[in-house]
Amino acid sequence: MRRSNIGFFNVVVLGLTSFLTDVSTEMVYPLLPLYLTTRLGASPSIVGLIEGIAESLASLTKVFSGYVSDRVGRRKPLAIAGYASSTLGKVLFYLSTSWGWILAGRVVDRFGKGVRTAPRDALIADSTDVEVRGRAYGLHRALDTAGASMGVILAFLFLTAYPGDFSAVFLLSLIPAGLGVAVLFLARERGSLAPGAAPLSLRWSSLDRRLRAFLLLTLVFTLGNSSNQFLLLRARNLGFDATTVVLLYLVYNVVYALLSYPAGRLSDRLGRKRLLVAGYLVYGLVYLGFASTPEANLLWGLFAIYGLYVALTESVEKALVADLAPRPLRATVIGLHATIVGAGLLPASVLAGLLWDLMGPAAPFYLGGTLGLAAAIGLWLLI
Repeated sequence: MRRSNIGFFNVVVLGLTSFLTDVSTEMVYPLLPLYLTTRLGASPSIVGLIEGIAESLASLTKVFSGYVSDRVGRRKPLAIAGYASSTLGKVLFYLSTSWGWILAGRVVDRFGKGVRTAPRDALIADSTDVEVRGRAYGLHRALDTAGASMGVILAFLFLTAYPGDFSAVFLLSLIPAGLGVAVLFLARERGSLAPGAAPLSLRWSSLDRRLRAFLLLTLVFTLGNSSNQFLLLRARNLGFDATTVVLLYLVYNVVYALLSYPAGRLSDRLGRKRLLVAGYLVYGLVYLGFASTPEANLLWGLFAIYGLYVALTESVEKALVADLAPRPLRATVIGLHATIVGAGLLPASVLAGLLWDLMGPAAPFYLGGTLGLAAAIGLWLLI
């Protein structure tokens, strides 16, 4: 089979796996802050602590998983192990009787994401040429987020039919999660590297100057980019009930799904930098909007614009890192970028929770908006 056909096949298989996994994840994700605060008695600070610990500890595995993938020349086995681990994490949600169980479930779930992310994204890069890499990542993210939208719809339907029955949703989420792992076995790995005889070495000074600048800007930006759980708590704070909060989250996912592929395709034509600068500007403005909105109904538009921001940045960031990374270290550098993002989420989420408790709900969004605008300016000037 020709490389172009293998590449398209792998992108579709990985996209379907992410579709099914995100159906499962997003059935439960928008419910967790509500479940934690209304059923388990957790405060916003605890929500921030759980998200920060889970995302950051799990993200530390991303660079190591990428390194192992480069070292052995294999992507698929690590990706399968990661998706299976995420499925196990959802079992702990179903068994939960206190917020400690949710913390454990989030750590296991996000650990799986850490294991799978770099090998999966490297497999996409290995299977595609640079001229179409943006649209390949965009297609993958579109399928991923279409699954997220479906998961949110299912969460809304279950909450409407069985108000407050969180356990049933947690249990049903295991079905698409298991199917996603099964589909991944169809992926083909002809684009993988052979294992190297010498140990791989990742030296900061040896990386492309633009890549180094981008990684540093990513860290600055991430310090203000707290968990999406705070967007959902903000909606609750402004008077939306649980089912309406889920619909707001659906708006975000639908916009993200619809625009991911066009944004990736556009980055192939206009360049990654322009799309990313636009995306960070949108993020800064929308977070300032979450901080200062005088009218709760304006959140419908803010959640939609937030979906635009993610579409403009997530797949484009992956494509940029893959473009600039040395090929023998591609999965390692992709993992390093993901690790930087995840490691910054712990202080970002903990700080957001503390600011919320001490200074009010608007405070974490003012911080995030300011750092988002600063990142856009820095990206334009330094890269």
